[in-house]
Amino acid sequence: MKNNEIKFARKLRRPRLLILGCGDVGMRLLPLVRRQFRVFAVTSQASRCEELRAAGAVPLIANLDEPAAIARLAGLASYVVHLAPPPSEGQEDRRTRNLTAILPHGGMLVYISTTGVYGDCGGAWIDETRAVDPRNARAKRRVDAERVLRGWARRSGSKLAILRVPGIYAQDRLPLERLNKGTPALRDEDDVYTNHIHADDLARIAALSLFRAKACRVYHAVDDSDLKMGEYFDAVADAFRLPRAPRLPREELSRAVSPVLLSFMSESRRLKNERIKAELGVRLRYSHVSEALARMTRPAEAS
Repeated sequence: MKNNEIKFARKLRRPRLLILGCGDVGMRLLPLVRRQFRVFAVTSQASRCEELRAAGAVPLIANLDEPAAIARLAGLASYVVHLAPPPSEGQEDRRTRNLTAILPHGGMLVYISTTGVYGDCGGAWIDETRAVDPRNARAKRRVDAERVLRGWARRSGSKLAILRVPGIYAQDRLPLERLNKGTPALRDEDDVYTNHIHADDLARIAALSLFRAKACRVYHAVDDSDLKMGEYFDAVADAFRLPRAPRLPREELSRAVSPVLLSFMSESRRLKNERIKAELGVRLRYSHVSEALARMTRPAEAS
């Protein structure tokens, strides 16, 4: 999109929404918001422009790591959904820090964060008042982004909703490859509790947050499932008629999987989700993983 097109778009009376990092969840969000907003979607890949146009968005090519490249987005939209992940290194989210220079005054921003900011909670049930305790660099970058955005919201008189998101799953976001490879999981006595959300439900939560979220509010974007990680893998394996993952004690498993994968198996927590229901009016389409898996496999069984 050229600069003169951006200038013309600013003159339109229809509310404008800017989606940063319009990947899978962003594409699911577009049908939910394109009637209410004139939507602009930022991508770093020119090859995605036609896909974004077909979905009802105006594509904008920009590299969030380059402040000069995103400067032209300043003031473009009063509503923003920030889906872009942090950089892969360091303990600061430089991308979000760059973005604060172009974010609107008096606007509304929904930031997609992670439940990893809590660290290991020993399997306890926690709500949004739990203090953050990030244990790895990925989570520390997310905490940095949350703090930076809170500062922007205070300075600019804007509203901010932080959605802390767990493992996102969907038909094409399941651990099928892992199961086919026979990657081991923890035995039950060593296993950790995990949290889940279907990608469609996350898109709905983000859309509702644009209109109903309270200022500078944290929300757990999680479903009602209460599963250990191994139980989740077993449910997927059974639904798709695959062999269940072998179970190993933690010490043995630490020698069999990558450090990154092991880090996900070292934090146990269960997140309460009453706030998204009471304040945002969320009605989950897939309240439990089992419901989604049943729907995914039903056509194959019927045929």
